Amino acid sequence: ESYLSIGALLEAARKSKATAVHPGYGFLSERAQFAGAVVDAGLTFIGPSAEAIELLGDKAEARKAAERAGVPILPGTPDPVSVEKAESAAASIGFPVLVKAAFGGGGRGMQVVREAKDLRPALERAAREAQAYFGRPEVILERYVEHAHHVEAQVFADHHGNVAFLGERDCSVQRRHQKLVEETPSPVVDPALRARIGEAAIALAREAGYTNAGPVEGIVDDDGNFAFLEMNTRLQVEHPVTEQVTGIDLVHWQLRIALGERLTIDPEQALTPRAHAIECRIYAEDPDKGFMPSPGLVRAISAPSGPGVRDDRGVAAGFEIPIFYDSMIAKLVCWGDTRAEAIARTRRALDEYRVVGVKTTTPFFQWLLQQD
Repeated sequence: ESYLSIGALLEAARKSKATAVHPGYGFLSERAQFAGAVVDAGLTFIGPSAEAIELLGDKAEARKAAERAGVPILPGTPDPVSVEKAESAAASIGFPVLVKAAFGGGGRGMQVVREAKDLRPALERAAREAQAYFGRPEVILERYVEHAHHVEAQVFADHHGNVAFLGERDCSVQRRHQKLVEETPSPVVDPALRARIGEAAIALAREAGYTNAGPVEGIVDDDGNFAFLEMNTRLQVEHPVTEQVTGIDLVHWQLRIALGERLTIDPEQALTPRAHAIECRIYAEDPDKGFMPSPGLVRAISAPSGPGVRDDRGVAAGFEIPIFYDSMIAKLVCWGDTRAEAIARTRRALDEYRVVGVKTTTPFFQWLLQQD
Protein backbone atom coordinates (compact mmCIF):
# COMPACT_ATOMS: atom_id res chain seq x y z
CA GLU A 1 0.00 0.00 0.00
CA SER A 2 3.01 2.32 -0.14
CA TYR A 3 5.78 2.25 -2.70
CA LEU A 4 3.89 -0.16 -4.98
CA SER A 5 0.85 2.12 -5.20
CA ILE A 6 0.88 3.68 -8.67
CA GLY A 7 -1.94 6.06 -7.82
CA ALA A 8 -0.22 7.33 -4.68
CA LEU A 9 3.05 7.92 -6.52
CA LEU A 10 1.36 9.83 -9.33
CA GLU A 11 -0.49 11.92 -6.76
CA ALA A 12 2.82 12.69 -5.05
CA ALA A 13 4.26 13.73 -8.41
CA ARG A 14 1.28 16.01 -9.04
CA LYS A 15 1.47 17.64 -5.61
CA SER A 16 5.21 18.23 -5.88
CA LYS A 17 4.84 19.60 -9.43
CA ALA A 18 7.32 17.03 -10.72
CA THR A 19 7.75 16.80 -14.48
CA ALA A 20 9.48 13.40 -14.58
CA VAL A 21 9.56 10.17 -12.57
CA HIS A 22 12.64 8.02 -11.97
CA PRO A 23 11.47 4.52 -10.95
CA GLY A 24 14.65 3.52 -9.09
CA TYR A 25 15.44 -0.18 -9.16
CA GLY A 26 12.51 -1.61 -7.22
CA PHE A 27 9.66 -3.73 -8.49
CA LEU A 28 7.68 -0.88 -10.10
CA SER A 29 10.68 -0.02 -12.26
CA GLU A 30 9.92 -3.09 -14.37
CA ARG A 31 6.14 -2.70 -14.53
CA ALA A 32 4.89 -1.62 -17.93
CA GLN A 33 1.66 -0.49 -16.26
CA PHE A 34 3.58 2.04 -14.18
CA ALA A 35 5.61 3.40 -17.12
CA GLY A 36 2.39 3.79 -19.12
CA ALA A 37 0.57 5.49 -16.25
CA VAL A 38 3.42 8.00 -15.83
CA VAL A 39 3.28 8.94 -19.51
CA ASP A 40 -0.53 9.07 -19.49
CA ALA A 41 -0.31 11.54 -16.59
CA GLY A 42 1.73 13.86 -18.79
CA LEU A 43 5.05 13.11 -17.09
CA THR A 44 8.35 11.87 -18.48
CA PHE A 45 9.25 8.30 -17.48
CA ILE A 46 13.02 8.02 -16.93
CA GLY A 47 13.44 4.57 -18.41
CA PRO A 48 12.39 2.46 -21.39
CA SER A 49 8.96 2.54 -22.98
CA ALA A 50 6.07 0.54 -21.58
CA GLU A 51 6.18 -1.58 -24.74
CA ALA A 52 9.85 -2.49 -24.23
CA ILE A 53 9.25 -3.27 -20.55
CA GLU A 54 6.35 -5.53 -21.48
CA LEU A 55 8.33 -7.36 -24.17
CA LEU A 56 11.46 -7.94 -22.09
CA GLY A 57 9.57 -8.52 -18.86
CA ASP A 58 8.15 -11.66 -20.45
CA LYS A 59 11.11 -14.04 -20.19
CA ALA A 60 9.81 -16.27 -22.98
CA GLU A 61 9.31 -13.34 -25.38
CA ALA A 62 12.70 -11.93 -24.40
CA ARG A 63 14.34 -15.23 -25.35
CA LYS A 64 12.60 -15.07 -28.73
CA ALA A 65 13.78 -11.49 -29.24
CA ALA A 66 17.35 -12.52 -28.41
CA GLU A 67 17.11 -15.39 -30.88
CA ARG A 68 15.87 -13.02 -33.62
CA ALA A 69 18.79 -10.70 -32.86
CA GLY A 70 21.28 -13.55 -33.22
CA VAL A 71 22.15 -13.57 -29.53
CA PRO A 72 23.02 -17.05 -28.18
CA ILE A 73 20.49 -18.45 -25.70
CA LEU A 74 20.40 -21.49 -23.44
CA PRO A 75 18.15 -24.46 -24.28
CA GLY A 76 14.73 -23.84 -22.76
CA THR A 77 11.00 -23.68 -23.30
CA PRO A 78 9.78 -21.13 -25.87
CA ASP A 79 6.67 -20.43 -23.76
CA PRO A 80 5.48 -20.84 -20.15
CA VAL A 81 4.91 -24.49 -19.24
CA SER A 82 2.22 -26.32 -17.30
CA VAL A 83 3.09 -28.93 -14.72
CA GLU A 84 1.85 -31.61 -17.12
CA LYS A 85 4.14 -30.53 -19.98
CA ALA A 86 7.15 -29.69 -17.83
CA GLU A 87 8.39 -33.27 -17.44
CA SER A 88 8.84 -33.91 -21.15
CA ALA A 89 10.28 -30.42 -21.64
CA ALA A 90 12.82 -30.92 -18.84
CA ALA A 91 13.83 -34.29 -20.24
CA SER A 92 14.39 -32.67 -23.63
CA ILE A 93 16.44 -29.80 -22.17
CA GLY A 94 18.43 -32.07 -19.86
CA PHE A 95 19.00 -31.80 -16.11
CA PRO A 96 19.80 -29.73 -14.19
CA VAL A 97 17.11 -27.24 -15.21
CA LEU A 98 16.17 -23.87 -13.81
CA VAL A 99 12.50 -23.12 -13.17
CA LYS A 100 12.07 -19.34 -13.34
CA ALA A 101 9.19 -16.89 -13.18
CA ALA A 102 8.18 -15.84 -16.68
CA PHE A 103 7.34 -12.35 -15.41
CA GLY A 104 9.67 -10.93 -12.78
CA GLY A 105 13.24 -10.71 -11.60
CA GLY A 106 15.45 -10.14 -8.59
CA GLY A 107 15.94 -13.86 -8.05
CA ARG A 108 12.31 -14.39 -7.06
CA GLY A 109 10.39 -17.37 -8.38
CA MET A 110 13.48 -19.43 -9.25
CA GLN A 111 14.23 -23.07 -8.42
CA VAL A 112 17.11 -25.30 -9.52
CA VAL A 113 16.03 -28.89 -10.25
CA ARG A 114 18.62 -31.65 -10.61
CA GLU A 115 16.35 -34.70 -10.76
CA ALA A 116 13.00 -35.41 -12.40
CA LYS A 117 11.37 -36.37 -9.07
CA ASP A 118 11.94 -32.85 -7.73
CA LEU A 119 10.42 -31.06 -10.72
CA ARG A 120 6.75 -30.89 -9.71
CA PRO A 121 7.30 -29.43 -6.21
CA ALA A 122 9.82 -26.95 -7.64
CA LEU A 123 7.30 -25.80 -10.25
CA GLU A 124 4.67 -25.31 -7.57
CA ARG A 125 7.05 -23.34 -5.31
CA ALA A 126 8.24 -21.11 -8.15
CA ALA A 127 4.68 -20.45 -9.31
CA ARG A 128 3.56 -19.51 -5.78
CA GLU A 129 6.46 -17.13 -5.33
CA ALA A 130 5.96 -15.61 -8.78
CA GLN A 131 2.28 -15.01 -8.03
CA ALA A 132 3.11 -13.42 -4.66
CA TYR A 133 5.81 -11.06 -5.97
CA PHE A 134 4.73 -10.32 -9.53
CA GLY A 135 1.03 -11.17 -9.70
CA ARG A 136 1.68 -13.77 -12.43
CA PRO A 137 2.25 -17.51 -11.72
CA GLU A 138 3.64 -18.54 -15.14
CA VAL A 139 7.08 -20.17 -15.25
CA ILE A 140 9.52 -21.26 -17.95
CA LEU A 141 12.31 -23.85 -17.97
CA GLU A 142 15.91 -23.23 -18.94
CA ARG A 143 19.06 -25.32 -18.77
CA TYR A 144 20.99 -24.61 -15.58
CA VAL A 145 24.73 -24.29 -16.15
CA GLU A 146 26.86 -25.28 -13.16
CA HIS A 147 29.91 -23.20 -12.21
CA ALA A 148 29.14 -20.47 -14.74
CA HIS A 149 29.98 -16.82 -14.24
CA HIS A 150 26.98 -14.48 -14.20
CA VAL A 151 28.05 -11.67 -16.54
CA GLU A 152 25.87 -8.74 -17.62
CA ALA A 153 26.39 -6.03 -20.22
CA GLN A 154 25.42 -2.43 -19.49
CA VAL A 155 23.76 -0.74 -22.47
CA PHE A 156 22.38 2.72 -23.10
CA ALA A 157 20.09 3.72 -25.96
CA ASP A 158 18.64 7.09 -26.92
CA HIS A 159 15.51 7.98 -28.91
CA HIS A 160 17.54 8.64 -32.07
CA GLY A 161 18.71 5.09 -32.76
CA ASN A 162 22.05 5.28 -30.97
CA VAL A 163 23.00 2.37 -28.68
CA ALA A 164 26.18 2.16 -26.58
CA PHE A 165 27.78 -0.69 -24.64
CA LEU A 166 29.43 0.39 -21.37
CA GLY A 167 31.22 -2.78 -20.42
CA GLU A 168 30.35 -5.90 -18.46
CA ARG A 169 29.87 -6.64 -14.77
CA ASP A 170 30.52 -9.97 -13.05
CA CYS A 171 27.76 -10.78 -10.55
CA SER A 172 28.57 -14.41 -9.75
CA VAL A 173 28.61 -14.20 -5.93
CA GLN A 174 24.94 -14.65 -5.04
CA ARG A 175 22.59 -15.99 -2.39
CA ARG A 176 19.04 -17.08 -3.25
CA HIS A 177 19.80 -16.12 -6.87
CA GLN A 178 20.29 -12.51 -5.73
CA LYS A 179 23.61 -10.74 -6.14
CA LEU A 180 25.92 -10.00 -3.21
CA VAL A 181 29.13 -8.87 -4.93
CA GLU A 182 29.56 -7.24 -8.34
CA GLU A 183 32.74 -6.23 -10.10
CA THR A 184 33.94 -4.80 -13.38
CA PRO A 185 35.68 -5.75 -15.52
CA SER A 186 34.87 -9.44 -15.17
CA PRO A 187 37.93 -11.56 -14.38
CA VAL A 188 36.82 -14.15 -16.98
CA VAL A 189 36.23 -11.74 -19.88
CA ASP A 190 39.07 -10.87 -22.26
CA PRO A 191 38.92 -8.08 -24.88
CA ALA A 192 37.66 -10.40 -27.64
CA LEU A 193 34.84 -11.80 -25.49
CA ARG A 194 34.03 -8.27 -24.25
CA ALA A 195 33.55 -7.16 -27.85
CA ARG A 196 31.27 -10.16 -28.58
CA ILE A 197 29.18 -9.51 -25.47
CA GLY A 198 28.85 -5.85 -26.42
CA GLU A 199 27.72 -6.69 -29.94
CA ALA A 200 25.11 -9.12 -28.62
CA ALA A 201 23.79 -6.62 -26.06
CA ILE A 202 23.48 -3.85 -28.65
CA ALA A 203 21.72 -6.19 -31.10
CA LEU A 204 19.14 -7.19 -28.48
CA ALA A 205 18.51 -3.57 -27.44
CA ARG A 206 17.88 -2.64 -31.07
CA GLU A 207 15.60 -5.66 -31.62
CA ALA A 208 13.52 -4.70 -28.56
CA GLY A 209 13.32 -1.00 -29.46
CA TYR A 210 14.97 -0.26 -26.12
CA THR A 211 15.74 3.22 -24.78
CA ASN A 212 17.56 4.49 -21.67
CA ALA A 213 19.68 2.28 -19.36
CA GLY A 214 19.49 -1.49 -19.09
CA PRO A 215 21.65 -4.56 -18.51
CA VAL A 216 21.65 -7.62 -20.75
CA GLU A 217 22.26 -10.51 -18.36
CA GLY A 218 23.96 -13.71 -19.36
CA ILE A 219 26.37 -16.43 -18.33
CA VAL A 220 29.90 -17.29 -19.37
CA ASP A 221 30.72 -20.99 -19.06
CA ASP A 222 34.08 -22.64 -18.43
CA ASP A 223 34.79 -22.64 -22.18
CA GLY A 224 34.25 -18.89 -22.50
CA ASN A 225 30.85 -19.14 -24.22
CA PHE A 226 28.35 -16.33 -23.54
CA ALA A 227 24.60 -17.05 -23.47
CA PHE A 228 21.69 -14.67 -22.86
CA LEU A 229 19.53 -15.04 -19.73
CA GLU A 230 17.32 -11.94 -19.59
CA MET A 231 17.29 -8.17 -19.83
CA ASN A 232 16.32 -6.04 -16.84
CA THR A 233 14.45 -2.94 -17.95
CA ARG A 234 15.93 -0.57 -15.39
CA LEU A 235 19.07 0.75 -13.80
CA GLN A 236 20.83 -1.94 -11.77
CA VAL A 237 21.78 -1.77 -8.09
CA GLU A 238 25.39 -2.36 -9.17
CA HIS A 239 25.61 0.56 -11.60
CA PRO A 240 28.24 2.39 -9.44
CA VAL A 241 31.01 -0.05 -10.40
CA THR A 242 30.47 0.85 -14.05
CA GLU A 243 30.48 4.54 -13.15
CA GLN A 244 33.80 4.27 -11.31
CA VAL A 245 35.51 2.32 -14.09
CA THR A 246 34.21 4.28 -17.09
CA GLY A 247 33.94 7.72 -15.52
CA ILE A 248 30.38 7.99 -16.86
CA ASP A 249 27.52 9.10 -14.57
CA LEU A 250 24.74 6.68 -15.53
CA VAL A 251 21.89 8.48 -13.76
CA HIS A 252 22.94 11.77 -15.37
CA TRP A 253 22.71 10.10 -18.78
CA GLN A 254 19.34 8.55 -17.90
CA LEU A 255 17.99 12.03 -17.35
CA ARG A 256 19.51 13.43 -20.54
CA ILE A 257 18.16 10.58 -22.69
CA ALA A 258 14.69 10.87 -21.12
CA LEU A 259 14.71 14.54 -22.14
CA GLY A 260 15.41 13.58 -25.74
CA GLU A 261 19.14 14.27 -25.97
CA ARG A 262 21.44 12.26 -28.22
CA LEU A 263 23.84 9.73 -26.76
CA THR A 264 27.43 10.92 -27.18
CA ILE A 265 29.25 8.34 -25.05
CA ASP A 266 32.56 7.20 -26.57
CA PRO A 267 32.35 3.39 -26.98
CA GLU A 268 36.09 3.09 -26.38
CA GLN A 269 35.47 4.08 -22.74
CA ALA A 270 33.75 0.74 -22.23
CA LEU A 271 36.10 -1.43 -24.25
CA THR A 272 39.19 -0.12 -22.44
CA PRO A 273 38.35 -0.07 -18.68
CA ARG A 274 40.44 2.48 -16.83
CA ALA A 275 40.24 0.77 -13.42
CA HIS A 276 38.76 -2.18 -11.52
CA ALA A 277 35.78 -1.76 -9.18
CA ILE A 278 33.99 -4.00 -6.67
CA GLU A 279 30.62 -3.48 -4.98
CA CYS A 280 29.54 -5.29 -1.80
CA ARG A 281 25.84 -5.11 -0.96
CA ILE A 282 25.54 -4.50 2.77
CA TYR A 283 22.36 -6.33 3.78
CA ALA A 284 20.74 -6.41 7.21
CA GLU A 285 21.10 -10.19 7.25
CA ASP A 286 22.89 -12.79 9.34
CA PRO A 287 25.29 -14.74 7.07
CA ASP A 288 25.87 -17.30 9.84
CA LYS A 289 22.17 -18.24 9.72
CA GLY A 290 21.67 -18.69 6.01
CA PHE A 291 21.46 -14.94 5.36
CA MET A 292 18.24 -14.63 7.33
CA PRO A 293 16.94 -11.04 7.51
CA SER A 294 17.98 -9.11 10.62
CA PRO A 295 15.42 -6.32 11.11
CA GLY A 296 15.66 -3.97 14.08
CA LEU A 297 16.97 -0.63 15.29
CA VAL A 298 20.25 0.66 13.86
CA ARG A 299 21.83 2.15 16.98
CA ALA A 300 24.97 3.38 15.25
CA ILE A 301 26.49 3.26 11.79
CA SER A 302 29.75 4.62 10.39
CA ALA A 303 31.10 4.04 6.91
CA PRO A 304 34.65 4.14 5.59
CA SER A 305 35.97 6.83 3.28
CA GLY A 306 39.25 7.77 1.67
CA PRO A 307 40.74 7.18 -1.80
CA GLY A 308 38.85 4.74 -3.98
CA VAL A 309 35.92 4.25 -1.59
CA ARG A 310 32.27 5.16 -2.14
CA ASP A 311 29.40 4.45 0.25
CA ASP A 312 25.84 4.64 -1.13
CA ARG A 313 23.61 4.33 1.91
CA GLY A 314 19.97 4.86 2.83
CA VAL A 315 20.15 4.17 6.57
CA ALA A 316 21.28 6.31 9.51
CA ALA A 317 21.50 5.82 13.27
CA GLY A 318 18.03 5.62 14.78
CA PHE A 319 16.49 3.99 11.70
CA GLU A 320 14.26 0.99 12.34
CA ILE A 321 14.80 -1.61 9.62
CA PRO A 322 11.32 -3.02 8.89
CA ILE A 323 10.38 -6.53 7.85
CA PHE A 324 8.38 -5.41 4.82
CA TYR A 325 11.11 -4.30 2.42
CA ASP A 326 14.32 -5.50 0.84
CA SER A 327 17.05 -5.85 3.46
CA MET A 328 19.81 -3.97 1.61
CA ILE A 329 20.93 -0.94 3.61
CA ALA A 330 24.06 0.18 1.74
CA LYS A 331 26.36 -0.42 -1.20
CA LEU A 332 30.09 -0.28 -0.56
CA VAL A 333 32.01 0.44 -3.77
CA CYS A 334 35.81 0.36 -3.93
CA TRP A 335 38.11 0.72 -6.92
CA GLY A 336 41.77 0.77 -7.88
CA ASP A 337 44.11 0.60 -10.85
CA THR A 338 44.15 -3.21 -10.65
CA ARG A 339 41.90 -5.95 -9.31
CA ALA A 340 44.36 -6.63 -6.49
CA GLU A 341 44.26 -2.97 -5.46
CA ALA A 342 40.44 -2.94 -5.59
CA ILE A 343 40.33 -6.05 -3.39
CA ALA A 344 42.80 -4.56 -0.91
CA ARG A 345 40.80 -1.34 -0.64
CA THR A 346 37.56 -3.29 -0.22
CA ARG A 347 39.07 -5.34 2.61
CA ARG A 348 40.29 -2.19 4.34
CA ALA A 349 36.91 -0.49 3.93
CA LEU A 350 35.02 -3.53 5.25
CA ASP A 351 37.25 -3.58 8.34
CA GLU A 352 36.17 0.02 8.99
CA TYR A 353 32.44 -0.48 8.36
CA ARG A 354 30.51 -0.35 11.65
CA VAL A 355 26.81 -1.17 12.11
CA VAL A 356 25.48 -1.59 15.65
CA GLY A 357 22.05 -3.06 16.41
CA VAL A 358 21.55 -5.47 13.51
CA LYS A 359 23.55 -8.23 11.86
CA THR A 360 24.97 -7.46 8.41
CA THR A 361 26.68 -9.28 5.56
CA THR A 362 29.99 -7.49 6.25
CA PRO A 363 31.65 -10.51 7.98
CA PHE A 364 30.81 -12.67 4.97
CA PHE A 365 32.53 -10.22 2.62
CA GLN A 366 35.57 -10.06 4.92
CA TRP A 367 35.86 -13.86 4.69
CA LEU A 368 35.12 -13.97 0.96
CA LEU A 369 37.83 -11.49 -0.02
CA GLN A 370 40.48 -13.68 1.59
CA GLN A 371 39.63 -16.62 -0.70
CA ASP A 372 41.53 -17.36 -3.90
